[in-house]
Amino acid sequence: MTNVYAGASGAAVGHNHADFVDLRSDTVTRPTPGMLAAMAGAEVGDDVYGDDPTAIALEQKVAETFGKEAGLFLPTGTQSNFCALLAHCGRGEEVLVGRAYHVYSYEAKGASVLGGIGLEPLDVAADNGLEPEIVAKAVKGNDPHLPITRLLSLENTVSGKAVPLARQEAAAAAARDVGLSVHLDGARAFNAAIALGIDPKTLARCADSVSVCLSKGLGTPAGSVLCGSKSLIQKAHRYRKMLGGGMRQVGILAAAGLYALEHHAPNLAQDHQRAEKLRLALSEIPGLSVDLSPLQTNMVLLQTRDVDAASLVVALKAQGVIASGSGKNMRLVVHRDINDDGIDRVIAGFRASL
Repeated sequence: MTNVYAGASGAAVGHNHADFVDLRSDTVTRPTPGMLAAMAGAEVGDDVYGDDPTAIALEQKVAETFGKEAGLFLPTGTQSNFCALLAHCGRGEEVLVGRAYHVYSYEAKGASVLGGIGLEPLDVAADNGLEPEIVAKAVKGNDPHLPITRLLSLENTVSGKAVPLARQEAAAAAARDVGLSVHLDGARAFNAAIALGIDPKTLARCADSVSVCLSKGLGTPAGSVLCGSKSLIQKAHRYRKMLGGGMRQVGILAAAGLYALEHHAPNLAQDHQRAEKLRLALSEIPGLSVDLSPLQTNMVLLQTRDVDAASLVVALKAQGVIASGSGKNMRLVVHRDINDDGIDRVIAGFRASL
């Protein structure tokens, strides 16, 4: 099977998956034979009518894992976050969100463009958390010239780093003190929980809603689950319909999620360990500056000193390594389709390319 990808330079990159180590993202993973078998054998119904048993089982499982009353399966993480914001906020109301967070920077400002919700960006601290004082100060007063601040949107992980639990909960507490609700974009929540040494329920306890992606480190073909109270999920369900997210025999995809929770989630720590091995090895190669800060998960963040990242991407492809980058910055993402031999190939590829 051949993939075609518009890389950092904008040129199409075609490759045979088996011949390359692909570090672009943990979204490039392929379903395993066991996952495919689970999908093929899934018991399905019509989810729009609410009678797909596998989708129901997945929603209940993820909600229970994160300590919430109910869950809602959605096709993408972007739609999951969007439905959450719509369920929390009315038109003309406002969300406080980290400037570096996905909801603000990488979801096309959909909450504002399509939902009429203001996004107020807050500067993040060095550990990617939000200072409680900044959260409290950003809340608008009772002034008709200003929007009503309704929600704080957090994220964990951020750029592959886990935000310390105490920092996350301090920001959430500051929001609650002034009457805000809290949403957690937990696209890689399982990675965050592993890095922090806690369970997912503890990670999400400060939030009224949490969005959990299944197609990143967990390796499913598609899907996220939004979790929260029953009343919030009922609102989100209506918005999912408006946005075209209602699907029919979605149990085929939900079965992949259930399989991943049982068979893939317990192995995520291996991705972290391989990323650490790669991080340390690359830090010893002249010409690279590698981020060695704590609480990193499955991503390796680095800068090139003497060459542009785009040039290095081309050189790495000749060594059998698919990567992406721009300017001097590169992000390498380790995932379940990369084993120890793959990590060794990446290290050798960087040495040869530099």
